[in-house]
Amino acid sequence: MPNIVLFSGSSHQDLSQKVADRLGLELGKVVTKKFSNQETSVEIGESVRGEDVYIIQSGCGEINDNLMELLIMINACKIASSSRVTAVIPCFPYARQDKKDKGFFDIPVDNLYAEPAVLQWIRENIAEWRNCIIVSPDAGGAKRVTSIADRLNVEFALIHKERKKANEVDRMVLVGDVKDRVAILVDDMADTCGTICHAADKLLSAGATKVYAILTHGIFSGPAISRINNAAFEAVVVTNTIPQEDKMKHCSKIQVIDISMILAEAIRRTHNGESVSYLFSHVPL
Repeated sequence: MPNIVLFSGSSHQDLSQKVADRLGLELGKVVTKKFSNQETSVEIGESVRGEDVYIIQSGCGEINDNLMELLIMINACKIASSSRVTAVIPCFPYARQDKKDKGFFDIPVDNLYAEPAVLQWIRENIAEWRNCIIVSPDAGGAKRVTSIADRLNVEFALIHKERKKANEVDRMVLVGDVKDRVAILVDDMADTCGTICHAADKLLSAGATKVYAILTHGIFSGPAISRINNAAFEAVVVTNTIPQEDKMKHCSKIQVIDISMILAEAIRRTHNGESVSYLFSHVPL
């Protein structure tokens, strides 16, 4: 592709390399280092004058450092007269509620969805998927699970937390019938995994035959890995918006869906001025 340069920040170089390989591009030369006072320094090692620049940087690991590094890289490319700079952010930082909406920005934003890749994984990896039930571990994710359940033509359920009164432990209430079915918990992210592990116990006690969890972003901090190891999941499936190699060494239940082709196709379409909305319902081949 002419007039395009792809750079990787230091947060997730493996994913950036996969995206570059899909696009048939070399990653641009960039050197990031820290001064002794811990300030981030970025040197762009090639000309970007008049180029369409894409910078891949995920919101994981040392989040604040990585966000600052992204901003400095964008600034460096702007100063060097690139025609356009697009940040490709697989896991958007500081968005743990619903601040991802476009009202938050004054520039064009495309929010990409893992749903098509999740549907593909379910059909290819869960033999009994026609007898499954899609479950949201909280009421906030109801829209997400109904969309997936509709596309698979199966039923859905949700779990809501009932607070009796202050200082009492939340009671989880399951709404829907999971008896003798494969339950698939779906959520946008899991950090310490307390909620999904409680939800798995609830589903098994309500008669589910197996429990899977499918999460877009596997943050897995604190006690998450030991909780997953002790829980009764068949598998905990995450996308590779965040590096998972180290976590997988300590937890055999974690499986990864590669979303590099979705990012690569979004970059290709944006560069060529094509619509990105195709990716909301299809996984590129």
